[in-house]
Amino acid sequence: MRQAPNLSARGIEESTLDLAGFVPFRLNRLAAGVSDHLAGIYRERFGLDIPEWRVMATVGPERGCTAQYIAGSTRMHKTRVSRAIAHLEKRGLMARATKSGDRRERPLRLTAAGRRMYAELVPLALERERALLASMTRDQLRAFITAVGCLEAFLGLEKEAGD
Repeated sequence: MRQAPNLSARGIEESTLDLAGFVPFRLNRLAAGVSDHLAGIYRERFGLDIPEWRVMATVGPERGCTAQYIAGSTRMHKTRVSRAIAHLEKRGLMARATKSGDRRERPLRLTAAGRRMYAELVPLALERERALLASMTRDQLRAFITAVGCLEAFLGLEKEAGD
């Protein structure tokens, strides 16, 4: 059986790694850049860091999700999730239901103050997303969304939350 040549995304056979052109590196750098672009909103205006924003963004539309759900859907380590939740609770933005003795399984919810912040933050985040995506033509955006979906499907990441 003949083995396929090692072709890069640029269609060139390669046997060395050019980090600047390595797609996983580029995706990671892009994700960090997009996260930093968005962080300007929630860091400066709301005093949230990235894990806190991700927790709020996950809990906001979900009534009663758990820390375990947040860790799985955001792909953050459970320790980062726990610290973010603790800080949000300390600020009075999030609370846990009191039904279960297992802290990981106790559903989380935004408090009234958390819901107000979330309601103010979401339109700003969506506007920042629109501005970012406006850098592409309609056809480029369609192709990009399709390509991201293909990569997520390949990695088993469909239907998960994100920044």
